[in-house]
Amino acid sequence: MEIKLKSGRKLAIKKITIDERDSLLDGVKYIMKDGKIDSIEMMHSTMTKWIRICVDGDTSDDALMDYSLDERIETFTKLQDVVLLGEKKASK
Repeated sequence: MEIKLKSGRKLAIKKITIDERDSLLDGVKYIMKDGKIDSIEMMHSTMTKWIRICVDGDTSDDALMDYSLDERIETFTKLQDVVLLGEKKASK
């Protein structure tokens, strides 16, 4: 699977294990309102963890320093779609 960012950067996505999925989801705090996700609290380390585990390619410090903050946030958001919905159901 591959995702494309608004910047044009394309990222290959790994198939992750259930244990990796659970570990990733444990690192995110979802704020619920009326039974739906209202907002997400995350730290930069959480975004980095998601990128390092899910992206198939160079996720070294040097490579990640090349991402803009917008790209890191967009990558994290799209990875959540993949992890939460499953690779076959994600539309992004």
